[in-house]
Amino acid sequence: MKNILIGKGEQQVHLLSKYGNRHGLIAGATGTGKTISLLVLAEGFSRMGVPVFMSDVKGDVAGIAMAGALNEKIQQRISQIGIDGYLNEPSPSVFWDLYGKLGHPVRVTISEMGPSLLSRMLELNDIQEGTLEIAFKMADEQGLLLLDLDDFRAILSYIAENSKAISAQYGLVSTKSVAAIQRALLAFEREGGSCMFGEPALELNDFLRTDLSGRGIVNILAADQLILKPRLYSSFLLWLLSELFENLPEVGDLDKPRLVFFFDEAHLLFDDAPTMLRQRVEQAVRLIRSKGVGVYFCSQFPDDVPGEILGQMGNRIQHALRAYTPRDQKAVKTAAETFAVNPKLDVASVISQLGVGEALVSTLQEKGVPLPVERTIICPPRCRMGTITPEERAIIRARSPIGIKYDTAMNRESAYEILNRRALGKVEAQPGPEQRQIKIEKPAEKGRGMFGDLFWGTKRRQGMVETMVKQTMRTVGSQVGRQIMRGILGGILGGTRRR
Repeated sequence: MKNILIGKGEQQVHLLSKYGNRHGLIAGATGTGKTISLLVLAEGFSRMGVPVFMSDVKGDVAGIAMAGALNEKIQQRISQIGIDGYLNEPSPSVFWDLYGKLGHPVRVTISEMGPSLLSRMLELNDIQEGTLEIAFKMADEQGLLLLDLDDFRAILSYIAENSKAISAQYGLVSTKSVAAIQRALLAFEREGGSCMFGEPALELNDFLRTDLSGRGIVNILAADQLILKPRLYSSFLLWLLSELFENLPEVGDLDKPRLVFFFDEAHLLFDDAPTMLRQRVEQAVRLIRSKGVGVYFCSQFPDDVPGEILGQMGNRIQHALRAYTPRDQKAVKTAAETFAVNPKLDVASVISQLGVGEALVSTLQEKGVPLPVERTIICPPRCRMGTITPEERAIIRARSPIGIKYDTAMNRESAYEILNRRALGKVEAQPGPEQRQIKIEKPAEKGRGMFGDLFWGTKRRQGMVETMVKQTMRTVGSQVGRQIMRGILGGILGGTRRR
């Protein structure tokens, strides 16, 4: 299969496989058929042997894992478009969920996330982000792995209690800034954010899989709850995009993409984003094409995506927009101006007259020349157009070959255990004055002293014996190994990327 049949206008409209990595945009008002177009593309890429990643914001994208059912309306559209070999069938799918409820847990370590994206998640100011930069720098130099929020909390407590010594070595650290970060962390945990940090961390190769028949796996991130926390949602997808950019090798132009990444509710990525962030996203989108990755944004309005990035979208599907408000009228104008001109169509007028299941479509054809925009009847997907039941989801999840890898959390030795052991060792050794540059008190002497949170936090850790057992299983054996590589966008707001 070398192309994806999107629909039919004056002629059938295809997306060619070799231009699938030239990115795309699916836009339109609510209820006009954006999800159907998304499913058609995702199914097509999967049949082509291309893995897909997509988020499921409303719960209806999961229907791609189940076969659809023919009815009179679908049969009529099949005949109208002239689809050959139409067959209701599911696509091979794997469910993921940051909260671990509706799919395999998706985890990332604190170190991999990096200080800048973590600051964006916690909505910190510039001074507080600077404190995080120091925390990460100190952790790297001292070989303290930051894997989960217990490690993060431990390093913050250490900095707060030793602020003078740390300020002298790394730069001024304000205990007020540390306290503000700790409060933001509490709110983040209360909203369930702690679930996404820890191990086993996600391995990108598990997104690049095909099934035994050669069809690309459709990776579906449950996002119906995640979307209620826009900063967390957009920061996670931004991290994922940056990791793909950072780790995948250059492959040039292939016959088909290695992976297609659908970014639903794309406006959340750019809302209140600083200029530097937009520039870095633009850079990543432009360059990730050479690594075989196609990025497809999905949003209500085409101008939800900045113009510099919109200009890189070679494949466009524009559903109806209603020009009722000045905002709508501006979006209609933007859409009309960015399509390849078709003298037979007045795009600005047609775009508000499209029915459900119709769209204006332009894709790259031979030699990368854009197809003049066509008013297109969109193909029906072969999967179920709707949600799936919890029982169906459980069956699909149970069949997943990677469940055994991610469903059980790990907890190896990291900053929490190391700082805990250091504190115990110093207290038991009763150090002399020359060793007391930083005073450490027992928790019993001062309620919750320097490491009070470490001993008496809400989440208890394993005892020292178990920690010693875990230590023998550590895979990080050198300073280079301890400095976990962060994605290219981990340093977007802070300038150069720190390792």
